Amino acid sequence: MSPLNAVLVAWLVMAFLMALLWLVQKRTHNAGIVDVAWSFGTSLCAVGFALTASGDPTRRALVAFMAGGWGLRLGVHLANRVFSEEEDGRYRMLREKWGSRIQPMMFGFYQLQAFWAVMFALPMMAASSNRAAFSALDGVAVALWLVSIFGEGIADWQLARFRADPTSHGRVCREGLWGWSRHPNYFFEWIQWWAYILLAANTPLAWLAWGGAIVMLFFLTKVTGIPMTEARALLSRGDAYRKYQQEVSVFVPAPPRRGVS
Repeated sequence: MSPLNAVLVAWLVMAFLMALLWLVQKRTHNAGIVDVAWSFGTSLCAVGFALTASGDPTRRALVAFMAGGWGLRLGVHLANRVFSEEEDGRYRMLREKWGSRIQPMMFGFYQLQAFWAVMFALPMMAASSNRAAFSALDGVAVALWLVSIFGEGIADWQLARFRADPTSHGRVCREGLWGWSRHPNYFFEWIQWWAYILLAANTPLAWLAWGGAIVMLFFLTKVTGIPMTEARALLSRGDAYRKYQQEVSVFVPAPPRRGVS
């Protein structure tokens, strides 16, 4: 299957899946299911691209494993949260903003996520097209991927443990990695995309891997990630979160600045 045909098939499948899930959220009033579908969907698209690519077989198998492992961990984590808690505050904000237009707007949003699921799988396609023999650079890529998976997993676990503690209500999580970054989960998520840049090095499609890292950074820091999360946190935690903003790095982990006025 040609790369273009693979992309078209992946997009059609994701568009159909997201249309079905839009109907589900219409009944359940919990739009967070789109995050679960995006994680699993992006991963499956990436695995499909890796298996149908024409690059080195060892690298293709590695990319499929990495993409599958990433999507499985993130998807299961999000599913546990979505199906055990009330709707994420980001989507409650959208419901308030869109009002009576919520369902047509939400349908468009779900279809946009179908599009981005395919687009964010393209770095894996680029990596899988690399025909060069496995090298030390690929080993560095695997190391980066491991750092990303374990870092994000630890951050998610620390936050879940904090939120499960009844005494944490109204407080800001500063445990572990959250004392060094306000969004360590986003930071380690972004690190993963650099692994595919290395795996795709010196290939004609390397620009797709670079584009994935750049666009993901933009989304996390300027669009749906940090801005919406922090806006909701300021509404719910007020001055405590403002102090947290003053003392803790927004993205890249760094020692906290204590006593900032």
